[in-house]
Amino acid sequence: LLKLGFKLNFDKFEDDYPAIDNQRFFGFDELSFSSNYRDPSYLHEKVAADIFRDAGLVAANTAFYAVYMDYGQGSVYIGLYTAVEEIEDTVLQTQFTDDSGNLYKPEGTGAAFQAGTFTEAGFEKKTNEDEADYSDILALFDALHASTRATQPEAWRAGLEAVLNVDQFLHWLAVNTVITNWDTYGTMAHNYYLYNDPATGLLNWIPWDNNEALTAGRRATSAIDLATITADWPLIRYLMDDPVYQSRYREYVAGTIAAAFDPATMAETYQTFHDLITPYVLGDGASQPADPALTSEEVFLNSVTVLIQHTESRYTLAQQYLSLP
Repeated sequence: LLKLGFKLNFDKFEDDYPAIDNQRFFGFDELSFSSNYRDPSYLHEKVAADIFRDAGLVAANTAFYAVYMDYGQGSVYIGLYTAVEEIEDTVLQTQFTDDSGNLYKPEGTGAAFQAGTFTEAGFEKKTNEDEADYSDILALFDALHASTRATQPEAWRAGLEAVLNVDQFLHWLAVNTVITNWDTYGTMAHNYYLYNDPATGLLNWIPWDNNEALTAGRRATSAIDLATITADWPLIRYLMDDPVYQSRYREYVAGTIAAAFDPATMAETYQTFHDLITPYVLGDGASQPADPALTSEEVFLNSVTVLIQHTESRYTLAQQYLSLP
């Protein structure tokens, strides 16, 4: 099966071929193509990113592409993909006023932000790669684990807010928890970016790789109150243990189900996108073949119902959480 995720870099070889220096494809330096792996609806990557942006958060724009490839035997349909903006490319350019800051793609043990686990390898730089300056990340570690957290919470919050866009993180956390997305921080130490915005001097949280969103997937789904999240994930546990931050989180949960994740709106969104992509997943019986990765026509056709049920369930759980004293 040829359907694998891939990335296009339009000036990758500019040093060898000066004619393509700063070459762009409709304004893009790079584009990622998600194969919609483990997603029978083909909608998770697209819809989750839209939800984050509709909530007012930074997230990549996405679009569906029917991808054909010629690997020596003529053009062959390899499937329906979701194209995703690269964060270091157009996302920084269009969703921030200054794209010259440090962008990190954390991965591994240190990316959980446990005390004493920082390594440079765990915070891959995507911009300013030649500058061995990780002072902003180290400052976040120091602020998060400061002893004032237990003794002087107001001072601890001030220290944390001096290096991290805390409101934005809490907003992301609320949206991510309500919709469910297990393959990221809180369960897995990856699938997010941190951008130090020069306009504010604060690190900003940016979600990435959302194919496991909108489903419980292979891990237990987090309760809306995040009570089961342990101190292994201090960016969540410490903030949720603070009454001020927990109150802000509750406000963001309420805002999420009132707007970006309203069940009626989501049901319409799921059906609209499902109808759009159906010919490219099942084939049209004429010129358009079925996606070679399709494993079950029945599961695909039932996927909208599954997504609607998931949305209604999470909406109900969020309402129950918000009604608690």
